[in-house]
Amino acid sequence: MSRTSVPGPDLPSKGSSVPLTRFYNRSLDWLWDLIETRTKISEWPYRPQPEFSFNPSYWTGALVAIAFITQAMTGLLLLFYYNPSAAATSTGGPPAAWASTQYIISTVPFGWLLLTSHLYGAYATIFLAFVHFFRGLYTGVYKKPREVSWMVGTVLLLSMLGMGFTGYLLPYTALSVGATDVGLSLVSSVPGIGPILTPLLEGNETYQGLLSRMFALHVVMIPLALAGLLYVHVTLFESHGIAPPASSDPKAKRVLTHADDKKLGNWFPRIFLYMVKWAFLYIGALLILSATFLTPLPAAFGSQNQGGASPEPDWYFLWLYKLADFQYVTPMVAVIVGGVLVAFILLLPWIEEIVGALVPRLKSPRAHPRDRPFAVFAATLLLSFFGLMSVWGGVMPGIVIPASMYASYLGALAAVDAAVVLTFYVRYRRRYLRRLAALRGVPAPPPFTLVPPGSLKKAGKRARVAFWDPTIALSIMALSGLLVPLGFVIDQRTYVGTGNEQAFGIATAIMAFSVAGIVHLLERTLNVAQRAQMERANAPAKSSVGPI
Repeated sequence: MSRTSVPGPDLPSKGSSVPLTRFYNRSLDWLWDLIETRTKISEWPYRPQPEFSFNPSYWTGALVAIAFITQAMTGLLLLFYYNPSAAATSTGGPPAAWASTQYIISTVPFGWLLLTSHLYGAYATIFLAFVHFFRGLYTGVYKKPREVSWMVGTVLLLSMLGMGFTGYLLPYTALSVGATDVGLSLVSSVPGIGPILTPLLEGNETYQGLLSRMFALHVVMIPLALAGLLYVHVTLFESHGIAPPASSDPKAKRVLTHADDKKLGNWFPRIFLYMVKWAFLYIGALLILSATFLTPLPAAFGSQNQGGASPEPDWYFLWLYKLADFQYVTPMVAVIVGGVLVAFILLLPWIEEIVGALVPRLKSPRAHPRDRPFAVFAATLLLSFFGLMSVWGGVMPGIVIPASMYASYLGALAAVDAAVVLTFYVRYRRRYLRRLAALRGVPAPPPFTLVPPGSLKKAGKRARVAFWDPTIALSIMALSGLLVPLGFVIDQRTYVGTGNEQAFGIATAIMAFSVAGIVHLLERTLNVAQRAQMERANAPAKSSVGPI
């Protein structure tokens, strides 16, 4: 049978004794062959992944990419209705930017849900980027040969923060304009850089110029930079492959070779299905959150009811704003401290090498956190500092903090982090030396196991039938979930209104979770098929030689 013909699966005739499971298996084989022959997806330049990587902690970067793509889609839809103008819509009326945002909320079908999804999606993207960053920091993925990938990822995180800063102004509320003015004052206070960046951001020094520049940066310039950086980051990831699990073995592999890739399954369909599953789970969670907690639109900038609104930024910039509230800390000092932190993160792979050269006990080629006390202390101090300052800025915004108070707080924080890291490091070293003395001469186990190649068609029907019954049961439940949004659409006559938008968001979230469940079943079926093939590959071969 030629692969290019791809005939349809043989349907069981009426009264046939052919089991339905055989038809199910043939249908899956036919589906995979159809996709592969039409798209050549198995030949796409994506590296296969080892078995240990099918763990959510290894896919935080993929979740960031999924969130970024979702943000681009919702942002493009909002562009149909948003008007980036600071001019009043009428005499004494609100600015056009604020009025267009209010129009999206009150008039556009599902506009409130769309706007809230875009807002929470921005929070989720930055939060997931922080999770991805700290995971890499603790597990040592920045070590050789991934230093450039680490630096590109750090610039990506900064670009995402820039997206959040420029997008915060666009609703043109009293809060957003005030917070942006404070941010611009911090930027302008930096000697050398401030006089260059401030005119770039402010334009002709009017609010219209500021809004136009922020809109252009948020919609065009930074997204293009993000797309380019993301492409470079993914390319570097494909070049070096996924980082193996952190190990205490100094001879453990840090890079998978192409010879290792040949022992792994193809990128399609299992890895593709795994990513699709997490994409639908993310979309479902985002819709549930957006439909449950709709955010109100604050008062417009310049309106009479704006009151004494405190210029408070979003949570990811609260730490920097609070740092400027410290006694004797000028805006210039606060920005310099932030720049020093960014430089430290960018150069961390080489800083760790320098520290190891100065203090030989801290030098380690290993990637496990228990072998890298300096990096773990730096990561813990950075995380706790960010958390403390963010909470502090949210609870006490704009309140000056005395030097004695913040010195004692930050000093105690550093001392506690150092004591915890030192305690665990000393305990680990003692246990490690005892194990080393007991096992000297015994080779260390391999850091991970490579899974032999396999496809759904060649794995045999035994592994696929193992998931047949649960596939039927859960697929029926999932398909029933797919009908929920359809029933909502048929039942509703109008889609404008908070209640309808919330109901539709929850219904669509159920649909996304249902699709994720179906994809999960397919991915798990393929996983069992690969394991079955691995067992057969490791089984002793039968001898073809007759009795002598």
